Amino acid sequence: MAKRIVIPGELVTEERKKLGSHVFVREGKIYSDSIGVVNDESDFASVVPLEGKYLPQVGDVIIGVISAEKFSVYMVDINSFYPSVISKRDLREILKPGSVVSAKIMKVNELNEVDLANPRVFFGGEIIQISPVKVPRAIGREGSMLNILKEGTKSNLIVGRNGRIWAKGGDIELLKKSIKKIEDEAHLSNLTNKMQDFLKVNPAKNEQEGEN
Repeated sequence: MAKRIVIPGELVTEERKKLGSHVFVREGKIYSDSIGVVNDESDFASVVPLEGKYLPQVGDVIIGVISAEKFSVYMVDINSFYPSVISKRDLREILKPGSVVSAKIMKVNELNEVDLANPRVFFGGEIIQISPVKVPRAIGREGSMLNILKEGTKSNLIVGRNGRIWAKGGDIELLKKSIKKIEDEAHLSNLTNKMQDFLKVNPAKNEQEGEN
């Protein structure tokens, strides 16, 4: 039997059950406080959080990967449980599975289906993963961390709110180490200054042409 995925605030069960992890009661019903998989097969109701997946929000700019082509749209993997599409009329290029794009989330309907717009196609480069909840730390206040990463690694970067960073040129290995450091230390204060010091001690090397 397929597992049911819920988002924060979604109903888990109306049955009276003992509370497990990541659930709460409101007016006698049990709801989820996380995005995750429902486990309500016993006397307990709980949700097993699914780390690292993105909950789409209107207005976010994301990095997507084309997963399939259908009639008038491309299906796009946006690191979420929910399907998303880009209309072919919004693109000049003909895309194929594996093509990388950035796009803006324009609509999330009641079924959590996502409509994307303003697509931009990337050629070359690679995608670096980061937990979506830690993306704000990779951008920094008014883009401060992002600027340090660009200058310190000499890479072209686009950060998606869905936990994907497109990067091209510069010292990609140093960039990967920097992103991991941000992810590991996101809870610490003065992270921007620490990253500045880290990149001074570890200057970029093997710079390549990285213009998109």
